[in-house]
Amino acid sequence: MKRTKKDYLKDYIEHVDIKKIDAIPIIQMYSKMAFQARTLAYGALLYEKMLNDEEITVILCLAGSLFSAGLKNAVCDLIRNNLVDVIVSSGAIIVDQDFFEALGFRHYIGSPDVDDKELNQLHIDRIYDTFIDEDELRICDMTVAEIAEKLEKRPYSSREFIWEMGKYLKEKGIKTDDSVVLAAYEKNVPIFVPAFSDCSAGFGLVYHQVKNPDKHVSIDSVKDFKELTEIKIAAKETGVVMIGGGVPKNFTQDVVVCADILEKTVPMHKYAIQITVADVRDGALSGSTFKEANSWGKVDSSNEQMIFCEATIAFPIIAAYVYQKVKNRKSKNWNKLFLK
Repeated sequence: MKRTKKDYLKDYIEHVDIKKIDAIPIIQMYSKMAFQARTLAYGALLYEKMLNDEEITVILCLAGSLFSAGLKNAVCDLIRNNLVDVIVSSGAIIVDQDFFEALGFRHYIGSPDVDDKELNQLHIDRIYDTFIDEDELRICDMTVAEIAEKLEKRPYSSREFIWEMGKYLKEKGIKTDDSVVLAAYEKNVPIFVPAFSDCSAGFGLVYHQVKNPDKHVSIDSVKDFKELTEIKIAAKETGVVMIGGGVPKNFTQDVVVCADILEKTVPMHKYAIQITVADVRDGALSGSTFKEANSWGKVDSSNEQMIFCEATIAFPIIAAYVYQKVKNRKSKNWNKLFLK
């Protein structure tokens, strides 16, 4: 019998609650084991050390389908407790997954063992074993276009536009404690998406620009690079926590070199942690080590940890650990650097 959309979209993805994970004994045990248990523990301990270093600005890098998989609330808790100061992300995580859910939509438990042609006919998109309603995603696209319509027609950094998305949620009175876009807006945590058009925001902004060919909102990725470099110059000492690799990883590492090109003396990223399942064999950046980045003058190799583990397993434990161990850390409020 042919299935309907309701047959597929019925069981919600639930986001992990790091407040319910007693991570301290896990990290203590893992630190005395071997292989990736030990690297995970060392990564958690290094993140704690980073947060206790008062001079450090923590940059969280996000790549992959993380929030659709259930990691959104973990990042929200880090933001609301001043455990991350800047975010650099791929577009889908921030728009298609976080902003999408803030608008009242959900991701659903699915399976890779399905008829994808049938999903396509039903307007259901699949992210491995997760489903999302394409018709609802189009509403998200058009909401981005709606935001653009109301803004001054000029180039924006992705940080500026995402700040406007947070403002939109706030002004609409949307009641949610688990939106990263809204939490970052309220806590003055800047979010950068260097490839902003590569997500639902792209569809919405294309629609906006076609409707307004002569005068419209656009995204200036060079302005993104300039602004993140300005944070590095102002902060001086930085640490990076990376989930996945890709553009967010490279973009964040490159600001050290960019500052040097601008004739500003800044140190390399002092601390670096990466959770990834990529490795070095294909020469791609996602699996490249921080020791390699040291050769470029981007990352100090004395406080770094590569964790070769899938993010939905490793990140909740690490996030829960620092949430439980680090209290009363002060907000850096880096978004205020750009507010006039």
